[in-house]
Amino acid sequence: MKKVLITGAGGFIGSHLVESLLRKGYGVRAFIHYNSLSSHGCLEFCDNTVKNEIDIFAGDIRDPYGVKKAMNNCDVVFHLAALIGIPYSYHSPETYIETNVKGTLNVLQAARELGVQRIIHTSTSEVYGTARFVPITEEHPLQAQSPYSASKIAADYLTMSFYHSFNTPVSIVRPFNTYGPRQSARAVIPTIITQIASGKKKIHLGALHPTRDFNFVKDTVNGFLTVAECIDSIGEILNIGSNFEISIGELVKLIAQIMSVKIEVESETERLRPEKSEVYRLWADNSKARNLTGWKPCYGNMEGLQRGISETIQWFTQSDNLKGYRSGCYNF
Repeated sequence: MKKVLITGAGGFIGSHLVESLLRKGYGVRAFIHYNSLSSHGCLEFCDNTVKNEIDIFAGDIRDPYGVKKAMNNCDVVFHLAALIGIPYSYHSPETYIETNVKGTLNVLQAARELGVQRIIHTSTSEVYGTARFVPITEEHPLQAQSPYSASKIAADYLTMSFYHSFNTPVSIVRPFNTYGPRQSARAVIPTIITQIASGKKKIHLGALHPTRDFNFVKDTVNGFLTVAECIDSIGEILNIGSNFEISIGELVKLIAQIMSVKIEVESETERLRPEKSEVYRLWADNSKARNLTGWKPCYGNMEGLQRGISETIQWFTQSDNLKGYRSGCYNF
């Protein structure tokens, strides 16, 4: 049994990854952001039988000493810890550099010193910016259209520099727009669902015309696991996406249809990105991941999106889950 560390384990994707690894028999140490409330973030939603098996480590990814201590005696590190809210990156860009770039450096340096067997670094489809061609391959130019995407581009390049300079065994997973149970309402799908579930007939959103490649969280987690188990993925960057594109406007109609409601949609100025910062089109080419690792989405195409949305709605509309969301508040 390998010992695995997951940074950002208290986040949306991280918590699902913790569960999957435990069920596969791995020993899991969950690096969560220290807070005075002793909250474990999304790990609080895990089944009690899973919670009892997690080795919790509370710290700060910006602290190199704490990071190295957390990584000690771990064979594999899944590095997911990051600040990810794009609007907040306009407000506090320096925090994104400290967390996303310096935090990644801390993980890479500790891995080099400790001789960690594998590092799986988390990128984002936002590094591509608005698509210059579709579907987007891993060779697509990188475009920093927000401070967030700039910090993730820097972290990606830093990760690959350690592979080229020190043979650090890294792989980069580049997920497209992941959605599913537990996700923050700062993301568009939970925003739509929670507003409808709270009884609102007029839904407040940002831009409706951009397109996205939505990837159900189970597929994203399976992508992480498959990449980690594939030795040929070392030194590679891999898109994890559904290879299916839909506009936000069409997405709203789909969710309303599944939830059997009629709604109006109003675009609010405060929810809009600056014009040159908006990413207008994302559509993943996932053929490299398919060919190299054997991974493929189980929730791809329109039928898969409908199933994933239905599972997500089922979770969010449970009263104990819905009450944790403020549907009337723009989650900055």
